[in-house]
Amino acid sequence: MILIVLSMSCKEKKETVESENAVEGELTQSPRVTFADDTANRKVDIKIDGELFTSYVYDGQTPKPILYPIVTKSGKTVTRGFPFAPRPHERVDHPHHAGLWLNYGDVNGLDFWNNSYAIPTEEKHKYGTIYHQEILGMDEGVLTIKAIWRSPDNIDLIEETTQFAFRQEGSTRIIDRTATLRALQDVSMKDNKEGMLGMRMTRELELPSDKPAEYTDAEGNVTKVKVLNNEGINGNYYASDGLTGADVWGTRNRWVKLEGTMEADTISVTIIDHEKNVGYPTYWHARGYGLFAANPLGQSVFSEGKEALNFKLAEGESTVFRYRILVHDGSELSKEAIDKSFTEFNQ
Repeated sequence: MILIVLSMSCKEKKETVESENAVEGELTQSPRVTFADDTANRKVDIKIDGELFTSYVYDGQTPKPILYPIVTKSGKTVTRGFPFAPRPHERVDHPHHAGLWLNYGDVNGLDFWNNSYAIPTEEKHKYGTIYHQEILGMDEGVLTIKAIWRSPDNIDLIEETTQFAFRQEGSTRIIDRTATLRALQDVSMKDNKEGMLGMRMTRELELPSDKPAEYTDAEGNVTKVKVLNNEGINGNYYASDGLTGADVWGTRNRWVKLEGTMEADTISVTIIDHEKNVGYPTYWHARGYGLFAANPLGQSVFSEGKEALNFKLAEGESTVFRYRILVHDGSELSKEAIDKSFTEFNQ
């Protein structure tokens, strides 16, 4: 393993810097972001003040690069363990839901979203794969990567260049993800339910459920989600427009927070949209069983046909998707604090 240590405030100096906490409004020392480039295991560990925040994983176990796991300042993992490190009592549905990712369910007719190790060989021709190409930089708390969205017959469709900016302010860890997608040929991304920035959350942050459910993907494959023991399950969605719970699914909002209790601490994960994104404000594909996703491109599905986007890029054209993820623990993160972060992110 090669350890690369880079300070978020300065690469070589180690003096303490006081900065205003943009999320919580308090003064804190600027924590130190470091990267450990583990080429043998095909991942980059991101640590804050020496403690793991997340890892950029491109080892091929999933057909796209992911951030996994995602850990709060106090050491609580907010992402599901399955399929890599299953934990007791968690769900084992949707094996393509792993960590934090970005892809889509219909790119030139190929399904990038539902692809996983569980797809039978004879069905692989229906699915696309995102291949990590190279790490372009690890500097000042920012990891920059390049990836290719490729068809099963090895046709390159999209070149992705993504910057992940990591930092911590008080009890909030922050990921600003900026993904530039450049079409390597004409690309059509028809309205589809399965998209686009997604996370699969730990069991504790699911919404309590008293009935089983079945979910169908774009190919008609059905996943059954069983009723599990709801002990300790207390998650809830809170949207920028005031909606809560299951009512958030299929609505447009500037941001959505998923909040619950883990080991007696209030934990939340908030995804913030950006005004310059295609389809702003995004629709939310936010399910009670733990899928937390922003989908700006599935408009006809979520609006029941009242709207349609059917986004396209001509060869050589680019578009940028920007998202902020707040991982907060120890207290409730207020609407005012999230609105403040939204405003800062959109400046």
